[in-house]
Amino acid sequence: MSEHKALSERITLLSNEPAPLYQQVKQGIISLIRSGHWQPRQRVPSESELVTELSVSRMTINRALRELTSEGFLLRLQGVGTFVAEAKAFTPMLEVHNIADEIASRGHRHASKVLFLRAEKAELLSAQALELSVGATIFHSRIIHFDNEIPVQLEDRQVNPLVAPDYLQQDFTQGTPFAYLTQVAPLTAGEHVVEAVSATEEERQLLHIAADEPCLQIQRRTWHQQAVVTCARLLYPGARYKMFGRFQSPN
Repeated sequence: MSEHKALSERITLLSNEPAPLYQQVKQGIISLIRSGHWQPRQRVPSESELVTELSVSRMTINRALRELTSEGFLLRLQGVGTFVAEAKAFTPMLEVHNIADEIASRGHRHASKVLFLRAEKAELLSAQALELSVGATIFHSRIIHFDNEIPVQLEDRQVNPLVAPDYLQQDFTQGTPFAYLTQVAPLTAGEHVVEAVSATEEERQLLHIAADEPCLQIQRRTWHQQAVVTCARLLYPGARYKMFGRFQSPN
C-alpha cells in the first residue's frame, strides 16, 4: 500500500462536519503522529501532494501545516521539506511527580541506570540541606533515567537515613527513589528552585548532549511532617524537556 493511499484512508474529511476543513486536516495529521504512523524526523508529504491526495485547496493545507508547525508537531525547513518534529517531554513546574509515571503517560518506556548508591558523611551544605549535623551519615544516589532509551534526566539525590533507613537496599532499576520515598515518608511539604544551567563535561556525556546545549535544573527538598526527607538535583537536557505550569485566579 502506498503512503498516499494510506494517507487518504487515515484522514477522512467530511464537508458536513462543523469543524473547518483545515482543522480536520490538522486533527488527521496529529492522529498519524500520535499513532506512530508518522515518526519523528520523518518527511511528510508536500503541500502539493496533500492538496492532490485530500482534494482540498492549497490555502487549507497551508494553514493546517502552519498551525501544526507553530504548535510543535511539525518542523518546516525552507527548501528541504516538512518533517515530524521531535516532541519535547514536559515536567510539571509546580508539582512533584514520579518520572517513570510521566514517561509511561506518553506511552513510552522508562528505564534507569544506577551510577552509585552509597552512604556518605554529610559535608556542610548537605548537612544544612537535610537539617542534620556535619559528619552525620546520609544516603546518596545518582541515577540516569531514560525515555525509550534516550537519557532525559540525571538525578542526584541525598536522603535522610532517619526517615528512609532502607534506602540503600532498594533496586532502583525496578522502581524510582520517588516511588519508594513516597511510600515510606509521604510528602507533606516541598520547595524547589528552577534554573537554566550548563552541564559539566561528565554530565554532558551521561545525557548525550552537545557542549553548548543548556540544561534545565530543578533543585528540590521535600519534608515528611517536620523532617527533611531528601534533597535532589534533577538535570534535564534543555532540547528534550520543557516546564509546564497551570494556575487559577483565586477570584
